[in-house]
Amino acid sequence: MASKPLTGTKVFLMLVAFFGIVIGVNVTMMKLAIATLPGTDVDSPYAAGLAYDKEISAAQHQAARKWQVNAHIERRTDGGAVLQVEARDAAGQLMSGLKFGGRLERPTDKRADLAVELSEAGIGIYRGTAASVAPGQWDLVIEGEARGERVFLSRNRVILN
Repeated sequence: MASKPLTGTKVFLMLVAFFGIVIGVNVTMMKLAIATLPGTDVDSPYAAGLAYDKEISAAQHQAARKWQVNAHIERRTDGGAVLQVEARDAAGQLMSGLKFGGRLERPTDKRADLAVELSEAGIGIYRGTAASVAPGQWDLVIEGEARGERVFLSRNRVILN
């Protein structure tokens, strides 16, 4: 059985087909990457840099208070999550009258972030719920305020199954 000879035209068409496929896949992947880009972490990196000293000072004041703030988050069977925060002062006494808020932030996609409103369920116990929490890794951010000033900030990685 005689095979057809490999000509210059065949080699040229094979090269065009090969590079056409490679370029097509690259263009498709580029379009998908750009379409799913969540954006930046901060709107203005310059302004965030200027606020850095203020954040360091706030962290030092928080550490000096020696508060004991414990958080527990649990994913429910209906897809929601319950967040409970217990706040104690340096002497171990439950603290009342603070305003706590929570956020569940996706480490890879800020568009999936969820706010959790916390209300005081008892002296020093703050509780809130979030609906439709997807399973996986989240950053649990807890902020506490007193008299309109942020007095507590915590960021922890949690896994919700």
